[in-house]
Amino acid sequence: MKRAAALLLVLMAGCGLQPVYSGGSQGPAATILTGIDVPVIPEKSGYLVRQALLDRLPDASGERRYKLIVKLDDSISGFGVRGDDSISRERRQLRARWQLVEDASGAVLIDAAARSDAGIDIVSSEYAVIAAENAALERLSEEIAQQIIARVALFARSEATR
Repeated sequence: MKRAAALLLVLMAGCGLQPVYSGGSQGPAATILTGIDVPVIPEKSGYLVRQALLDRLPDASGERRYKLIVKLDDSISGFGVRGDDSISRERRQLRARWQLVEDASGAVLIDAAARSDAGIDIVSSEYAVIAAENAALERLSEEIAQQIIARVALFARSEATR
């Protein structure tokens, strides 16, 4: 088993793959991630996405050189219909249009989008439906934040190899 893992590492080294977070706290990904400021994002979905982003960003004691501007579109639509014309299922979508902006120059370094969706069963208990909608929003916020951080880390890595 150890031989196979060693062989795999040798083969991967030749194909140009490199870890995104190589270099630890001094690496290109960490350098950019520690310098990001995330301004307040309006509404509940904005609060959840911002908190998820802040949870994923390393603690920074230095200056913030970048700003992450996020605009969200949160929607719920019904798509399952019962015999009595009531909705039986909902789809919650969270879409983020975001930009990584350099503070000094105002240059937009990344202009991208992230999205995620979740299905929600509509049951007879209104409380259960509201709880399911809130839980879906929390999961979607985490997924959006993960997509954004991964994209910023890849950007940092690609900029370091230029």
